[in-house]
Amino acid sequence: MYKRYQWPKVLPPLTPEQVEISNDWMRYWHEVMLNKYGIIEKFNHGYPLKYLPAQRPFRTIEIGAGIGGHLEYEDLSIQEYHCVELRKNMASEIRRRFPNVTVTTADCQQRLPYPDAHFDRALAIHVLEHLPDLPNAVAELARVLKPGGIFSIVIPCDPGLAYEIARQVSSARIFRKRYKQPYMSLMRREHINSPREIISTIMKAKMREVDRSYFPLYVPIISANLCIGLTFTNLGTAR
Repeated sequence: MYKRYQWPKVLPPLTPEQVEISNDWMRYWHEVMLNKYGIIEKFNHGYPLKYLPAQRPFRTIEIGAGIGGHLEYEDLSIQEYHCVELRKNMASEIRRRFPNVTVTTADCQQRLPYPDAHFDRALAIHVLEHLPDLPNAVAELARVLKPGGIFSIVIPCDPGLAYEIARQVSSARIFRKRYKQPYMSLMRREHINSPREIISTIMKAKMREVDRSYFPLYVPIISANLCIGLTFTNLGTAR
């Protein structure tokens, strides 16, 4: 277990075989989600579209963009879209699928190659729960986001009863079948930040919450839901 509200969190080391499995699983799971869990994906990718900048065109940054699953839902004709992805194999897939999108292979927990107040909008869809240095990532997004800019996130309700039940019949089952090993050998490195940690960290970075939506029950109880969508406005720069 990780100590709550303490960063950076130190992840257990991986063997070369585990690194290979981790990279393969992240890409495979994104492909499975796109094709198999449409109802959840509709919320994951539909929620960030609720709040868009009024001016056209605008500039968007998405961190942890995976293989570009969210781009399928965006209207790229009204914005300049930038993706930041850590894994080279997944960043290459975004470039292949979306040649008009700017893709940067980088760690969003480090300084990003963008000037202050460069973006009108920032997105993090099922990303912030994974980050060992969550405060640094949030502060960096606050830096590159314009004052008044929009920051939309989707995070899992993990830990939570409903989420754990859903995990056992979906990702855990698929992982065990594919790799013939316990799922938690990987997951102990994945969802290391709780919803409460994530929300409090964003609020400390001079962000104001403007919306919170729960899925699927739409009642404000973490343990009864699978995901939470939240939108914030940037009140200034965090540094």
